Amino acid sequence: MTKTAVRPGHETEQALLDAAEHLLVEIGYAAITTRKLAEAAGVNHGLVHYYFGSNEALLVQALERFTERLITRQRELYASELPFPEKWRTAMDYLVSEDASYEKVWLELQALGWNNPEVRAHLAAVNTEWRSVLTEAFAEPHRELSIDMPLDALVALVMAFNLGIIVERLGGIETGHGALLDWIDGWLSS
Repeated sequence: MTKTAVRPGHETEQALLDAAEHLLVEIGYAAITTRKLAEAAGVNHGLVHYYFGSNEALLVQALERFTERLITRQRELYASELPFPEKWRTAMDYLVSEDASYEKVWLELQALGWNNPEVRAHLAAVNTEWRSVLTEAFAEPHRELSIDMPLDALVALVMAFNLGIIVERLGGIETGHGALLDWIDGWLSS
């Protein structure tokens, strides 16, 4: 993108958030600089700090914006009248058939958060929101299927399950994923 004159505030912020999302996926947080963010957004590099204060704050806001879109979609899915097995199937299709952009953004920022308490706190808030979505979505099926574990343990299991698939998928490993998802689908449908 060619550098332009200062854009109106909202447009500049959105361009920087879009650039952060793109760069997290393409090159990872460790390679992101203020200049690369600004160049990808087509703005002066001083605007990164003007609007966000730091690269890390920009990256976290990009994650929060991305997450908000996905959480809205998931809440709508789980609030629908579809039977639970169909909701599960759709959610798993989102996980394994969409591009891995969100997963890459999430894991890149997880790594950044290991050594940055402020980033870690933001990621914990995002994680809490995802757990809330799953807790609401799984409450009724948990009762109906008489699953013999506490609901919060079931949610933790599903979160860990999803993370495992995400990590393997980003590493190019898909062995057994389809078979496992088919088995779960069969169990839910029985």
